[in-house]
Amino acid sequence: MSVATDARSRVLEELRSGERFLLVTHENPDGDALGSLVGMHGVLTALGKDVLMFVAGADLPVPQEYAWMDLSTAIHEPPADLDERTVVFLDCGNIDRTQVPAVRHDGSHILNVDHHHDNTHFGDVDLVVPEASCTAEIVWDLMLALGVRATTAIAEALYVGLVTDTGKFMYENTGPRAHLMAADLIEAGVQTHDIYRRLYEGMPFAKIDLLGRALSHVTRHDDGRLTMTILRREDFDEAGADDSLSEGVIDHLRSVQGTKVAAVIREIGDGRKKISLRSTDGEVDVSAIAREAGGGGHRQAAGVTTSMDEDEILAFLRGQIAAQLGR
Repeated sequence: MSVATDARSRVLEELRSGERFLLVTHENPDGDALGSLVGMHGVLTALGKDVLMFVAGADLPVPQEYAWMDLSTAIHEPPADLDERTVVFLDCGNIDRTQVPAVRHDGSHILNVDHHHDNTHFGDVDLVVPEASCTAEIVWDLMLALGVRATTAIAEALYVGLVTDTGKFMYENTGPRAHLMAADLIEAGVQTHDIYRRLYEGMPFAKIDLLGRALSHVTRHDDGRLTMTILRREDFDEAGADDSLSEGVIDHLRSVQGTKVAAVIREIGDGRKKISLRSTDGEVDVSAIAREAGGGGHRQAAGVTTSMDEDEILAFLRGQIAAQLGR
């Protein structure tokens, strides 16, 4: 039996036999994180389990495109009975990326369900499937094995994870199983155009304003291999935009001809910045770049929080890209 098969069997047994669960994901949750969280909550609720979702107050509001997802029952502080619950991490490659500081190997029983190839395997059971298109795909697989039929709400949540992490089925991680999953979720009630409109249309004008500011700050380096922009606090203030509205800026940068790596630097206060990275053709592993600065992610999509200033970030990124490309 392979390690992955064994881990899957162990996770299934824990989900069947356990009674009380806490579901958590990474900070600044994206579509796959939230979709997996809401989807797994629905699956375990269908099994009659006592299950809580945790979303830190610092991560609210969630990005506008996900505001319609049902997080109404989510808690924002660790529960008093934390040590009595099985903690299920979803889409979290490193335990340090959680906003639940009480969850450590201090008695917490942890199931780690993820698809990041650089996952640090911090769980008591680690179901890490790098070949999965998204963590939502793993949740979908577990759901089927548990004999749960997706409600429309579960299907919509898992579809959000699928469509966002595959870039609307355009990224290299989109395999045959992703399309089989999509077909199953559509049969369960997903209206694809409705989900598309919720995710990608109806944006507030402040988002367009912020995008314009980001594009006005774009710089290109090393014959265009690095395409980069920065969003400073005054950009957010003048646009009347919160941090969540910067979502999607990087997709415009990665589409520029000749770009190997797209980077968006976002000031978050206290001298810290968040760097989002995307690789356009997979020739550069941006997760390796992020790890060098304490972050992580996927080979083609990664991020890190840093205290470096703008010049230091630029020098760091250029050096890392040059080292990988050998030129």
